[in-house]
Amino acid sequence: MASRCVFIKNAAGALSIRPLTRHTHSCLSSELKPEYDAVIIGGGHNGLVAAAYLQKAGVKTAVLERRHVLGGAAVTEEIIPGFKFSRASYLLSLLRPQIYRDLELKKHGLKIYFRNTYSYTPLLEDSVMGKPPRSLTLGINKSENLEQISQFSKRDAKVYLEYEALLDHFVNSIDPLIDSIPVDTAALTQGSLIKRIRALKTLKPIMKTGLRLGQYIPHFYEIITAPAAKILHRWFESEPLKATLATDAVIGAMISPQTPGSGYVLLHHVMGELEGHRAAWGYVEGGMGSVSMSIAKAAASHGASIFTEKPVDHILVGNNGKTNGVVLQDGTEVRSKLVLSNATAKVTFLQLTPQDALPDDFIRGISKIDYTSPVTKINVAVDRLPNFLATPQKEGTKSLPHHQTSIHLNCEDISVIDKAYEDASSGIPSERPMIEMCIPSALDPTIAPSGCHVISMFTQYTPYALADGRKWDDKERNDYADRVFECVEQYAPGFKASVIGRDILTPPDLERIFGLTGGNIFHGAMSLDQLFLVRPLPSYANYRSPIKGLYLCGSGAHPGMPIVDSIFIG
Repeated sequence: MASRCVFIKNAAGALSIRPLTRHTHSCLSSELKPEYDAVIIGGGHNGLVAAAYLQKAGVKTAVLERRHVLGGAAVTEEIIPGFKFSRASYLLSLLRPQIYRDLELKKHGLKIYFRNTYSYTPLLEDSVMGKPPRSLTLGINKSENLEQISQFSKRDAKVYLEYEALLDHFVNSIDPLIDSIPVDTAALTQGSLIKRIRALKTLKPIMKTGLRLGQYIPHFYEIITAPAAKILHRWFESEPLKATLATDAVIGAMISPQTPGSGYVLLHHVMGELEGHRAAWGYVEGGMGSVSMSIAKAAASHGASIFTEKPVDHILVGNNGKTNGVVLQDGTEVRSKLVLSNATAKVTFLQLTPQDALPDDFIRGISKIDYTSPVTKINVAVDRLPNFLATPQKEGTKSLPHHQTSIHLNCEDISVIDKAYEDASSGIPSERPMIEMCIPSALDPTIAPSGCHVISMFTQYTPYALADGRKWDDKERNDYADRVFECVEQYAPGFKASVIGRDILTPPDLERIFGLTGGNIFHGAMSLDQLFLVRPLPSYANYRSPIKGLYLCGSGAHPGMPIVDSIFIG
């Protein structure tokens, strides 16, 4: 099966197929009991966080993971012998700091490698007087950032810190919304007097946010509704800077920088926090699976029962409209009064829940959620670091700062990103795809053999359904990956010759392997019509569902970002 295979270079230099290797987890339970207080469908990081908090509160909890490995999209898999890949999710930043503290994740093995440099954009241009092509490198050193930007525009360098400060202010202002239950509009307008009074508390975070924004409310409104390109064109004039920043606005989304509302996601690059460091992004030792494993160990330390290879067939719903537990695909019943689903809303309500237990308008609403994804993730094993023309290095030297960061290719100009989007909108994989390349082994020595490296390529845009009825078979996968590698080769000659093997995950592959409907990494588009009060649907943004005792606990619920978790059950 292609979903369990990778392409490895053989002695002749051709790519052959090899099955994946399996590993076991020390925190797994051995005996599945017939009844628990709560059952969680899916052992992704969000489900594991929910399990940890529930079990910590004395609720006897079981986690049922479909795959052989815990973590959902936050997994580490040794898909090529000796190379450990963060196969889907690949960077850490947006995990809420209170979860990090409450669950003592550092105590349970979570180790983070911080990146002092967070962005590197090399340019394709001819050398002038023997000088290499230019590049734009941004990081935590503000004076160095201004020096880098000045290469392209002294005006941009002068306003860049002001731009960053404004985004910081917006992020600090909306923090109360990220960690709070969205406003319970149904209780406010239709509930009893007691329910209405209780629901008034859900207005408090909105009031806090408004007060923090103060005079900047109109500016905030603009950035969350406008195209990212409009915002960036207003602030800056140099295309390499604008295009680099625009990648934050479209990452993982089937939108272009010209799409209204794309400005909101510009906030993501300053929204995260790691060990008290605001806006920090880092690699996790051992790969992203170590995040999930540290959470699983925290949950298990409180007594949670965690199982792999326990796919759920359907959710049990009684005649009284309450959940009674789940039935596994092998027919095993697991009873519980609480069921939390870490799956997407579509999988939860249209595939696992009896349809006659749900209102027709609810079913129609869930069926209309936008799960469009442009992402193809390519995991690559190489026998040496890529040597970029813009920042050449001597053979045999260790990794340089630009190897340790997010490397943006085909990002010299916003128009290049726009064209890549237009290609995919026509059902054609982008001719010049937007590529975000990360080399975690440049900082983490535990994930690749000595001298070798693992490379993550988060690429877009690739449509879920190809034009002319074509399917994403091995030929289409490899044709696209070859196109991506040709692009990399232009920036770093010799890259293709360094490749040992690769794992290509198109949108349908991400859906089939990780359960990401449409291949969407957010469990649904992060557009304004699918956020906060309406995520996943109006009147159901408080994690509950029409079935009493059935909750959503994944990214398909508020706040919706990957590697974020908030849990509110009552």
